[in-house]
Amino acid sequence: MVQGGPAVQVGVIAVSVAGLWVGARLLVDAVVRLAQRFGLSDLTIGLTVVAMGTSTPELAVSVDAALKGLGDIAVANVLGSNVYNLAFVLGVISLLKVIPIAESLVKRDGLALLASTLVVGIVVYDLRITRLEGAILTGSFVAYTVYLLRANQSAPAETDQEGEPITAGGVVGAVAERAAFRGRHLALLVGGLALVLVSGDFMVVAASQLARDGGISEWVIGGTIVAAGTSTPEFAVSLVALRRGSLGVSVGNVVGSSVYNVTAILGVAAVVRPLAVSATAFGTLAWLAAVSVLMVAALWTGRELSRWEGGLFAGSEVVRWVLGILG
Repeated sequence: MVQGGPAVQVGVIAVSVAGLWVGARLLVDAVVRLAQRFGLSDLTIGLTVVAMGTSTPELAVSVDAALKGLGDIAVANVLGSNVYNLAFVLGVISLLKVIPIAESLVKRDGLALLASTLVVGIVVYDLRITRLEGAILTGSFVAYTVYLLRANQSAPAETDQEGEPITAGGVVGAVAERAAFRGRHLALLVGGLALVLVSGDFMVVAASQLARDGGISEWVIGGTIVAAGTSTPEFAVSLVALRRGSLGVSVGNVVGSSVYNVTAILGVAAVVRPLAVSATAFGTLAWLAAVSVLMVAALWTGRELSRWEGGLFAGSEVVRWVLGILG
C-alpha cells in the first residue's frame, strides 16, 4: 500500500506513468529489432510486436488488478485504453498529418477491431469474465496474430488510394532489413519489461487508493487516469513513427493494441483470476462500440483520416473524461 494523501497518490501515478513509458519504449525498441530479423513489414510490426509491446502496461496493470480482486480497474483500464487510443491518439496524430490508410488495415484489421469489440461486449454482458471466457479471448488473439504473420509472408507492398507505397522509408527502411539482435537488446527487453511490471503495480495501488480517498469510483479512475497512463507508450511510439514516416507502425500500433487489449489482456487477466465488474461497464462499452464503428467508417470512406475527423475524435475523448469525472 502506498501511504499518503491524494497529492502523494497523484505523484505516484505520475512517476508510474513515466516508468511505464520508459519501460515500454525500451521493450518496443528491442522487439522491433527482433522482428526486423525476420523481415516483417511496417504494418505487420505495428499490428503485432509493437502493439503487444506498447500494451505491456495495460497487461501489467490489468493482471495486477485482477490478482488484487479489483475487477473494475482491470476491465475499465482495457476499455478506457481502447477508447483513448482510437479517439485521442489517432485523433491527435491525424491533426498533425492526414493519414493515408492501407486497404488491408481497413478491410481486415478494421473488421477484427469491430469483431473483438462485439465479443467483449457479449462476454461482459453478465458483468463477469470467467476463466473459460478468458481462455477463449486469448485464443482468438493468438489465431489473429498467426493469421497476420502468415499474411505478411505473401502480401505485396501496401499502397494508399493513389497507389503510392505507405510503408516505404519507415522505421524498417531506416535500419538494415536483417538487423542484428545483440545481447544488449535482450538486456533492454528484460529491463523494460521489469520496469513496466513494477510501475504497473504502483499505479494500480495508487489509483485504487485515490479513488477511495476522493469518492470517485474505481471504474472512472481505471477508465480515465489509469487508461491514459497505460496508453502513453502507444501515443509516444505513434508520434515517433509518424515523424520517421512509418505510417504503418503509427496506425497499426493503435489498431493492433486495441484488438490485443480486449482479447489477450482481458483474457489473460480473467485466466489469472475471474473478473467481476459493476454495471457502469455498459456505458463505457457503448462508448467504445460507437467510437470503433465511427473510426472504421471514417477510415473506410476515404482511405484516410482527415484533420477535421481527427479533431472530432480527440474532442469526444475530452467530453468522455469530463462526463466520467463529473459523474
